[in-house]
Amino acid sequence: MTEKAVTQSIQVEVKAQFVPEQSAPRDSRFLFTYQIRISNFGTFPVQLVSRHWIITDGNGRTEEVKGPGVVGEQPWIQPNQSFQYESFCPLPTPTGSMHGFYEMSSEAGNHFSVEIPQFFLVEPSSFH
Repeated sequence: MTEKAVTQSIQVEVKAQFVPEQSAPRDSRFLFTYQIRISNFGTFPVQLVSRHWIITDGNGRTEEVKGPGVVGEQPWIQPNQSFQYESFCPLPTPTGSMHGFYEMSSEAGNHFSVEIPQFFLVEPSSFH
């Protein structure tokens, strides 16, 4: 399932999936990948400056991850263009969720936050 959010003409789409071959349930290690597509439907270029993730595992334990850019990049996204990347999240539980925001900047130096919609990380056999 793809989750979407739009903030100030910037759309963030997220799709996550469980990676069984990289997981070890007996050792409480569950790996999920997620694909993100950031689309600029505005009229000026924007740069993705930083990210702020809030990750919650199935026990309700929350972790925050902050840092510059994504996957080692701080991309500029032109009007009517998109930037896509894939990353991963290990969890100690078979379910969890992620959400957060990107800090964006315009060429004029204006900064604004863009919502990353909440999405769920679910190991398929955790629901019978």
